[in-house]
Amino acid sequence: QVHLVDSGGGLVQAGESLRLSCAASGRTFSMLLMGWFRQAPGKEREFVAAISWSGKRTYFADSVKGRFAISRDNANKTVYLQMNSLKPEDTAVYYCNDDIIISDDRYRGNGDWGQGTQVTVSS
Repeated sequence: QVHLVDSGGGLVQAGESLRLSCAASGRTFSMLLMGWFRQAPGKEREFVAAISWSGKRTYFADSVKGRFAISRDNANKTVYLQMNSLKPEDTAVYYCNDDIIISDDRYRGNGDWGQGTQVTVSS
């Protein structure tokens, strides 16, 4: 059974950067589409970014395109989310998922979830 641990969140000022990590424990590392969702207070969880096993395919929400990058280290069973030029509206709890399904241009977390890591961006 795979266990996902999200880390790297914190409190930053607008314009600064953070890098989130999603470390997987267990025998195998997902070969499926992996990535990140986020949930702000009072809002539904929304898709942020995803990456294929090879890293050749990446997907981003329009709100983060050009500012966020996603990568994965399969040897160390970790997925990263580099967040640059952070904005107050990026404030949320960020969750990793190890099986993201794309259907009708919508993204759904179908696999295991990490416990989440809080990102707070002050203006």
